[in-house]
Amino acid sequence: MSICFPNILHTAHRSGYLFLFWQTQPAYFVYVAIVLLLILLLFHYRTRNLRIANQILREKEIASKEIARQKEELTLKNRSITDSINYAKRIQMAMMPSDKIFSRLFSDSFIYYKPKDIVSGDFYWINEKNDKIFFAVADCTGHGVPGAFMSIIGFELLRNIIFTQQLEEPASILDQLNSDFTAIFHDGSRSPNEMTFRDGMDIGFCVIDKKTSLLEFAGAFSPIYIIRNNSIIEIKGNRSSIGLIDEKEKESFSNHQIKLEKNDVVYLFSDGYADQFGGEKGKKFKYRRFRYLLLNIHTMPMEKQKVLIDQSMQQWMKGCEQVDDILIIGLNPYLDGDYQDR
Repeated sequence: MSICFPNILHTAHRSGYLFLFWQTQPAYFVYVAIVLLLILLLFHYRTRNLRIANQILREKEIASKEIARQKEELTLKNRSITDSINYAKRIQMAMMPSDKIFSRLFSDSFIYYKPKDIVSGDFYWINEKNDKIFFAVADCTGHGVPGAFMSIIGFELLRNIIFTQQLEEPASILDQLNSDFTAIFHDGSRSPNEMTFRDGMDIGFCVIDKKTSLLEFAGAFSPIYIIRNNSIIEIKGNRSSIGLIDEKEKESFSNHQIKLEKNDVVYLFSDGYADQFGGEKGKKFKYRRFRYLLLNIHTMPMEKQKVLIDQSMQQWMKGCEQVDDILIIGLNPYLDGDYQDR
C-alpha cells in the first residue's frame, strides 16, 4: 500500500490540476476544437476542389480530342467538296468557249471573267453559223454551285435553239429560251402547296451578220453598250428575266438592229461590276461610273482595257468582299473577219 500511494496521489493531483485548468481555461479547448474543425473543413474543401478540377481537366481533354476529331473530319469533307467544285469548274470551263475561239471570231476582243466563288453563275457563249456570229453574256440567278448548274442548262438550251431549232433572230432565240427554261422548271406537275421555282437568268444576246455588218440585239434585263464617236449608244433589253415571266404576263422580247461602223466598240456584261460595293463610303460602283470608265478606255487595245478594268475594280473594292460574279466582254467587230460590205 505504501508503494502505490504516491502514484495515486500523483494521479489525483494531476486530475485535479486538469480539472482546475479546464475550469480556469475553458476557452482554450474551444479554440483548439475550432482550429481542428477548420483544418478538417479546409482539407475537405481542397480535396473536393482538386477532385472537381481533375474532373474538368478530364472533360476538357475528352472535348479537345473530340474537337480535334471533328476538325479533321471537317477538313477531309471540305477538301472533298473543294475538289468536287474544282472539277465542276473544269467541266464548266470546258463547256464555255475558249479565248482562242473568241480571238478567231473577234481578233480584237477581251473577256473579263471573275467568278465570286470557284464556279460561276455568269457565262458567255459564242458561235458562228451562216456567216453570222452569235454571242451572249448571261447572268444566272445566284452564284457558286447553283449558278453553275443554271449556266450548264443555259449552254445546252442555246446550242439546241440555234443549231437544232435553227433560230437566228435574237428576240426569237430569247423567246424560245424562256419557253424551254419554263418547261424545265415550271412543268405544271407541282401541286399549289409546293414551293415555286424562282430562279432564272438575265441575258444579252447579239447576232452580227458578217455580210451586212448588221448587229441585232435582244436582252432580258441586260443592255448592250456601243461606243461610237466618244458617245455611248445604250440599247436596253426587256424588263423581264428568262424563266421568271408569268404565263399570263408573257410577251415577246424586242429585237433591235443597228448598223455597225468602223470604229464601234461593243460591250456586253453582267451586273456584277456595277453592283460591287466599295469606295470610301462602301457604295455600289453603279452603271454611271462604269460608263465613264468605258468612255475613257475604249480607244485602247483590248488587253489593256481588260487590265484597266481589273485595276479599277481592285482599287474600288479596297478589301471589300466580292458580292457577285463579274463578266464583261469587249470587242471591236470591225477589225475581225475583214467584212466585205463596209
